[in-house]
Amino acid sequence: MVAVKQEGWSSRTAFILAAVGAAVGLGNIWRFPTLAGENGGGAFVLIYIACVVLIGLPLVLSEVLIGRNGRTDAYHSAKKLASDSNVSKGWAAFGGIGISAAFLILTFYSVVAGWVLYYVGVFIGDFFGNLTSGNPFAGALLNETKEEIPQRMDNLFTNNTILLSMHTIFMFLTIAIVARGVTDGIEKAATYLMPIFFVLLVCITIYGAFVGEFAKAITFLFTPDFSKLSASVVNEALGQALFSMSVGSAALITYGAYVPKETKLAPTAGMIAFADTGVAIIAGLMIFPIVFSAGLDVAAGPTLVFKSLPIAFQSMPAGSFIGMLFFVLIFFAALTSSISLLEAVVAWAIKKFQCSRAIAAWGVGGLIFLVGVACALSLNIWSEYKILGFWNIFAETNIMDTIDGFVGKILLPVAALLTTIFIGWKADKKLVDDQTSLSGGKLVFYRFLTAWVSPIAVSLILIFGLFPDLLPN
Repeated sequence: MVAVKQEGWSSRTAFILAAVGAAVGLGNIWRFPTLAGENGGGAFVLIYIACVVLIGLPLVLSEVLIGRNGRTDAYHSAKKLASDSNVSKGWAAFGGIGISAAFLILTFYSVVAGWVLYYVGVFIGDFFGNLTSGNPFAGALLNETKEEIPQRMDNLFTNNTILLSMHTIFMFLTIAIVARGVTDGIEKAATYLMPIFFVLLVCITIYGAFVGEFAKAITFLFTPDFSKLSASVVNEALGQALFSMSVGSAALITYGAYVPKETKLAPTAGMIAFADTGVAIIAGLMIFPIVFSAGLDVAAGPTLVFKSLPIAFQSMPAGSFIGMLFFVLIFFAALTSSISLLEAVVAWAIKKFQCSRAIAAWGVGGLIFLVGVACALSLNIWSEYKILGFWNIFAETNIMDTIDGFVGKILLPVAALLTTIFIGWKADKKLVDDQTSLSGGKLVFYRFLTAWVSPIAVSLILIFGLFPDLLPN
């Protein structure tokens, strides 16, 4: 048995940076521009912002206050608030589901982050290769055709040595940071990485504004075409709002446990939501001018970042350098998010098994790494394995896509739904109100959103995820 030391953030700024780092990840830089491109731009963005304000923000505040009240991992924090509210401790199930979701997300998230790491290496080799005569990697991208550049991604999927190497490096970095603790590891990583991330984001956006078609990107993102609106677009926007803010994954509950009691949670949650949404929109302003300038398809889907943008960088001034910075930016976003996911599971393991942080981090991280290996191999030699093949919605998906779908369609919506029902209907209102730092009309509005709007919205995500045929055309 090891005495468990209560850890905490050194300041409110440290918490905000860490929480923003948890929320800002591949969902903002990769998934948001992809969905905006596929769903008509402005109409999607408008609905997305509304979903963040009316549904995402109340859930962020709810999760953070559960953590601060409990001062421990997501499951035991939820259990404490249930006990304090004199309701069944079975309501703590949403904390356990969130921890399970965090575990499973990281198994495939680390593989995708490995793709990012690979492209960081490609552009570093390309950039420095062009500066060094005789380097065998010189001009690697510049000498490839528009048909050859996308082939890099396909070749990566067949190269298990590179896939597993990148996955290993990324998981090692994530585990090593979490093993150092909240203050010495997670907080320091957020304190250094997030400011660099924001500087890179702004600089590349400015670059795109000068060399790309910025006016066209502005029009695309901020001119709503309501003819593009459909139930499917609304459902995608709602799902993205929750996914990008890390709601349901236990990360924000866990981070909330380290928040000082004197910190006002409502404005802090607002800053997290504002930063997360701002990054997503700026990511669109960063990517779309470059895509439009190169004459590429904004609705290219998941291949937009890994296949389309490298083609665009090839034809742009200082493309190798900008491409390198772009993928470094995505790597930083992926790393800060992965840290929060691992911490959610590690905090539970420390409490459950009364073990040291190092043992919990390397033990849990090792298990995630092994499942991640299966996800990576499912891209090629294990592609025929359908672990939930008996279920219609997963009948044709490989291991990696099945885990992704199971988490996104079931675990995250269920955890978020139980959370909002618990806070809106079961938890002691005085305890909740005292934690929010809200009063008057704002408090009444928060209660209304949490008790009525959020449960209905999240229920729709769950229903349409499980039964996509029910979604109106």
